[in-house]
This record gives sequence, C-alpha cells and structure tokens, in this order.
Amino acid sequence: MPINKSPAPRSAKYKRRRLVLFSVLIPLMLIVLACAGYATYLFSSAKLAVDNSYDNVRSGEASSLRNKDVDPIKDSFSFLIIGVDDSTKRQANNGGSPRSDALILATLNVKDNKLDMTSIPRDSYVHIESKDGKTDRYTKINAAHAYGGPELTMKTVEDLFQVPVDYYVRFNFDAFLEIVNALDGIEVDVPVDFTEQNSKDQAGTITLKKGTQKLNGEQALALSRTRHIDNDIERGKRQQLVMKAIIDKATSIGSINKYSDVIKAVGDNMKTNMTFSQMLSIAKYGMTNDIDMKSLALKGADAPQDGVYYYQLDENSVQSVANEFAGQLQGVNKPFPNAMPYSEED
Repeated sequence: MPINKSPAPRSAKYKRRRLVLFSVLIPLMLIVLACAGYATYLFSSAKLAVDNSYDNVRSGEASSLRNKDVDPIKDSFSFLIIGVDDSTKRQANNGGSPRSDALILATLNVKDNKLDMTSIPRDSYVHIESKDGKTDRYTKINAAHAYGGPELTMKTVEDLFQVPVDYYVRFNFDAFLEIVNALDGIEVDVPVDFTEQNSKDQAGTITLKKGTQKLNGEQALALSRTRHIDNDIERGKRQQLVMKAIIDKATSIGSINKYSDVIKAVGDNMKTNMTFSQMLSIAKYGMTNDIDMKSLALKGADAPQDGVYYYQLDENSVQSVANEFAGQLQGVNKPFPNAMPYSEED
C-alpha cells in the first residue's frame, strides 16, 4: 500500500518562445533553413534514423484511455520521454533489462499553443501492473521499464495520472553523450557545486563548480544524473536545464554543420512509437508557433522501507498535476474533479 508522508513541495515555471519537444526534433526543424543540397541529405538521414528507431508498442493501438486515435498536429497529444542507462554493467545488475533513469511526461495543446511537462522522480513508490498479470506490485516507478519496457512504463504512468500517454521517446546515455559532443558542448549555468561519477561508473571523476560554463557530454550527463546532493525533484529540474541548453545550442546557426552527427547519435540510440511524418509535422508546427511552456512540479517526501529508499508522491499533488494534463488534451475529462487546482505555492 502507498505510504502517507507530509509533502515537501517544490515548483518551477518558465516560458520559451520556440518549441522543440526533444533532441530528435532539433535537426528536423532546421532542415528547412539549410541549403537545398544539404537539406536533402539531412532529410534522408533523419528519415532513415527515425524509421530504424520505430517501435510499434500496443500493436499500434491508441491508449485505452482514448476513445479515438490521435493525429498530431491535428489533435493535442501527450508523450513520455524515457532516459535509460543500458550499459553492460547496468544490464547485468538488472538481469538484462535497464531501469529508466529519467521520466518526463508532457502534453502539447495545439489549440492554445501550450506545452506542460513534469519530471517523475525515478524512486517514486507506485503500483506497477502489467496487462498479462505477470507483474503486480508496489515498487519504484523506474522498475516498470525493467519489467516490461516502454509499453509497461507508459501504462504505469497512465495508471498513476489517469491520463493517456500517446507516444514515447526513449534515449540512452550514449545518445545524450554523443548529442552534446556532436554539438561541441553546451553552455549551462550550473546551479550547485558537486562531484559525480562518469558514464563508466568511475567515482569522483566529474567535478563542477557553480556558475555558467561550457560542458562536454560527460559533464552534462553528470549534471543530469547527480541526485545525492539534494533529491529527485531538484534532479528533474537539472535535467530540464540541460535539455534547454541542448535546444539552445542546436538551434543556433553555427550548429547547422553538426546536424548529421546529431542525427546519427539519435538514430543509433533511440526508440519511439512516433513515425517520421508525425515528428516532421510537430517540427513544422514548432517553427511557426510561439509556445507557452510550463514545468509542473510534483510534491512528495522521502519514504524509506526496510532499508530501501523510496519517494512517496503526494496524492493531492499527483491529482492536481493530472488534471492540468487532462485539461490540455481534447476529449479527456479531468480524472480527479474534486482535487485542488494546481498551485506553485509551497
């Protein structure tokens, strides 16, 4: 059963003029800005990369919480970004299937040009139940990927928020490292001093000081991963900070000649149930609309059990965030009509 703990709320909100949903869309958006010959090459490379990454989860069917199929950009939709560490060491420790290391749920309201998103702490204590009944237990949400890959992860997030998860995009650490390095690094205002292990799990190899600086792939990954200095809520904020830095660098004119390397990094290390034409439609939409982007903060508290660390999400917080997501999706009723409205106040 879930554990009741007093909430420790945190929140953040920011706006951005241009929408880029995640790294794989960046090269697609800027294809139209490149010269004709290079654009043709990029387009073909991007299409091949996405086609090779396609994963037909749920047999191509819509979420069970939908009463009809979704067609981006004609319809508003939701998507789940899944970050995994599928290194040899991690797979050995997890019996061959990696746990998710980062989960970001987002909705895009194409009518009102709004993008809402939240980071779900990896240690969140949730109920994971597969359709075949083989998995039915309370544990950390990051175990859903180990038990049933992206499909069970999507279902678990749906069960938690009671809103449909239409699409997913999964990246591994190699994609993250290679994208940042392909862009020749990113500039980030590092919010705190810290020391962290590198991608090879070598302890104490990455040390960063607070302040604005250029980060390579290993340093950016360390900033996104570190969580022992505070908690998973703050970790989620740092992940979004790094994501925005990648977007800013990739959309700069000086990065055009680096897009082929970015596409290769994405294509080699990504899985998604989005088709190339769907991604291209989203990219074109992002170029022609000013999007209001809001980060929704989940609240909760540390809740260890039998020596194992868990993070107990506050039920009221989950319900209010869920209602915010539902309000951005056409044809989806708010799942918790009696919940308090979402608030950024502590």
